[in-house]
Parts: sequence; structure tokens; C-alpha cells
Amino acid sequence: MKQLVLSSLCFLLMVLLGFTETVAQNIGSFTQTTDVGNPKLKGSTKYDAAAQVYTLTGSGLNIWAKTDEFHFASVKMTGDFILTTSCKFEGKGVVLHRKMGLMIRENLEAGSRYADAAVHGDGLTSLQYRPKENEETLEIRAVLTSPDVIQLERKGDTIIMRAAKKGDPFTETGRMIVAFAQPVYAGIFLCSHDATVIETAKFHNFRIDVPAAENVDGYRQPAASRLELMDIATGVRKVIYTTKGHIEAPNWSKNGKYLIYNSGGLLYKFPLNTKTPEKINTGTVVSCNNDHGLSFDGKMLAISSSTKLPNGKSGSMVYTVPVEGGNPTAITKDVPSYWHGWSPDGKTLVYCAERNGDYDVYGIPSKGGEEVQLTKSQGLDDGPEFAPDGKKVYFNSVRSGLMKIWRMSPDGSNQEMASSGPFNDWFAHISPNGKQMVYVSYPPDVPANSHPNNKRVLLQIQSTNAQDAKVLAYIYGGQGTMNVPSWSPDGKTIAFVSFTYGDPNY
Repeated sequence: MKQLVLSSLCFLLMVLLGFTETVAQNIGSFTQTTDVGNPKLKGSTKYDAAAQVYTLTGSGLNIWAKTDEFHFASVKMTGDFILTTSCKFEGKGVVLHRKMGLMIRENLEAGSRYADAAVHGDGLTSLQYRPKENEETLEIRAVLTSPDVIQLERKGDTIIMRAAKKGDPFTETGRMIVAFAQPVYAGIFLCSHDATVIETAKFHNFRIDVPAAENVDGYRQPAASRLELMDIATGVRKVIYTTKGHIEAPNWSKNGKYLIYNSGGLLYKFPLNTKTPEKINTGTVVSCNNDHGLSFDGKMLAISSSTKLPNGKSGSMVYTVPVEGGNPTAITKDVPSYWHGWSPDGKTLVYCAERNGDYDVYGIPSKGGEEVQLTKSQGLDDGPEFAPDGKKVYFNSVRSGLMKIWRMSPDGSNQEMASSGPFNDWFAHISPNGKQMVYVSYPPDVPANSHPNNKRVLLQIQSTNAQDAKVLAYIYGGQGTMNVPSWSPDGKTIAFVSFTYGDPNY
């Protein structure tokens, strides 16, 4: 009886303080849903686990001035992190200044310090913040209106907002300083701007990414991983597997029933029905890297693994092995060699190799034999992959100053640039019908000949007959995200890995 009285008193005290907090059973990444400021009409958070979409309903007078009323789904966070989501209002709405978005908040009281990336019903987009508790709200308005995707990053005491229309790169729309106490509440919010109205908004592709600290080496201290699928038509992402371990470079099987990825020097089969990884037998070849992939008929697997040669040299070599596993056959004779593509007829492998101090693209018979140098441009040429019709080999080259996608005939002739724009583009993967390619793009401040891990990168899609690219996804990743062919056999979905130094289930 005493516990019941204490619980009732605690709940009453929470109401008097101006907020209620409810721990729900099905709210995805979040640990609490909250009506801040005790709005007259209560809000809610629902999570569709199958679609991985959040639906928020909420009321509230405003998030402005010295006190707030709104609905908030959040999780407690410390340190640096990046919040990203796509969001959209449901219906026409009642008040033009209804608002939704991402928020970082010091506490759940109505006058708390906070910063948010807010999208209003009339399209107004701004970085709003209350630098001191119970003081007036300030804002930095964006030139961009009605974005489809927003991002809010905490980096020390600096808060950064970015926004984009679907298909465009992020634009930074504001940054400022708020010295939050630790921990903070981070998540998604909705406010109707009318105490008598309930509004609804949907949020998809919500992620919390914890970036590597300044002194963290991603190879010695690898990040936790999310294995993700993306619907090409809608841009909707689904996390199908999370692990605190590090996995990389998913291939898609030719029957569409499983993926293959590397982790800890080994290769794993990942059935999409059981979602339980199964180790692939690669015999004594146990230092596999993220350059591996299936032949067009799905019967053979090419792998790259660190090897020590009798002459004392060591580095990556290319092997082949039946897809069921077994004792791999060494194909290349020298190191380093990194596989990237099969010819459609299964007779040729193409790969990146360093010979005489320069990295170029080479071809070799898939049963073994003499290698043939296909590129001779000074600087790095990497990531070769055959088009499905066998008429072109796509690769990336630094020869123009930036790393860009190029293509050539299978004998190395007719080399031409295939991508444009301000980014460094890596590892083009061609769709099964040959009409599109997806690739990883690094910002121009990353050295053109480097594809490091632990970076904010883009996944971009482009027609193979044009040079206009569109952004598919905004990823914390890089090396290992999508190094190898990863289209589904029907050409509707791609697989990739994103990374975080926080809980991968966020």
C-alpha cells in the first residue's frame, strides 16, 4: 500500500512540474515518450517494426518563447552524436506553424535548454534553440524550405543542423553553441501549435550515429555495425541485423535468399529468413578483406585475403572457391591484389593491384593464368566491375584530380569518365538491367586517393547513360559500407553496412 501511495505521489509531482513520461513497449530506438509542458490533448508514439516507421501524434501551444508544449520520443545520450531522419506531416493541418523534427533537450521540463531542427507546416525550416533555461528561444532560419530529410549533430558544445530535398546532398543550415549538461534527451518531436488540435507526422530512416572520437583508429577499434537494405524506388531503409562487432561489404546471392559479408577475416552467409549468420568454409584462407563477390551464375565466390608469399612479400591475393565453401584456389601470383568483378561468362576476373609502385586495374582468367594490365594512368585506379552485358568495365580513378567513376571496354580501350560533381566517388555497382549504378561518395575534403572508414558519406544513384546523380542515403560509414556488388537480383534493393560507436540498435 505504501508503494502505491508513493507511486501516485510521484506521478502527481510529474504532472505539477509540467510533463509526463511514459515508457512504452513498442517505440523502437527510443526509451521514453513524453508530453512536455502538459498539453491539454495527449500525444502518442507508435512504431511499425515491420516498416521501421514512427508515427507521432501531438498537440501543444508551441515550442518557443520561454516554455514549450509538445510530444517527444527520446533516448538519453552522452557525448557526440548525429541524429538523422526523413519526416512528413499527415494531412493538410490546421496551423501553418505546426512543427516536427529532431531535438536535443537537457531535461523534460517546459523551460529546458534545447536545440532542434524544426520543419514547419508552411515549409519554414530552422535551427531553434534556448541557450539558457527559462529564457527566450532563438533561431537560425534556413534558406531551404520544406526539406525531406534533416540532420542534427552534437559535436562538443557545437550544434549543427543540415537539411536536404530528396535526392540532394545535405546543406548546412545553421550552427551555434549550447553547453548542455550530461546526459541529454535526443529524439523526434511534434507540436500542433494549437492546444485544441492533434496533428500527426511520420518519421522514417531515423538513425542515431555516434562518430568515432578524434583519437580512435577505425582499424584497431572498429565500429559496431548495422546491416541495412534500401528500397531504390522509395528510399526507405530497413536494418535487418545489428552487431557490436564489425561487419563489411554485403554481396547479394543470385537467388535473393541470402547475403555474404566479411567479419574478422572470415566470410559469413546471412540467410534473410533466419537472419542468423553462418560461417563459410574458406579453408586456410582466413584473413579475408572486404573485396569478395559471386560469379554471375552464383556458383563461385571470389575472395581477397592477406597472404604471405614464399619470397617474403605479403599482402592481399585473389582466390576463388565454390559458393558452398571449400579449399580456395589462388588465382593471382603477386600481391597486393584486390578482387572487384567477374565477367558475365565467368571466364575473367578484374581487380585492383599494385605493381611497380602504382595501382591499376588488371584482368586475369578465372581459372588462373597471366594477368593483363588494363589501365596505365598515373595514380590510383580501383574498383573494377563488369556491366551485366559484358561490354563495359566500370572503375574509379583519381586521374582527373577527384576520384570519379570511369568505364572502358574489357580490353582497356575507350576509357571515359562516367560520373561528375564535387564528390570523390568510389566503387560503382551496376544494376542487373545495366541501366543504373550506385556508388559511395566522400566529401571533397577527404583525400581523393583515400576511402577511409568513419566518415559521413553519401550513397548515390546514377543512370549509366547520364551524369546526373541523386543521393539515396546519408550514411556514417565509408570503407566497408558498400565496396562490392550489392544489388538484389530483381534490381529493386541494395544492401550496405552503416557504422556507429554507440548502440547499433538506435
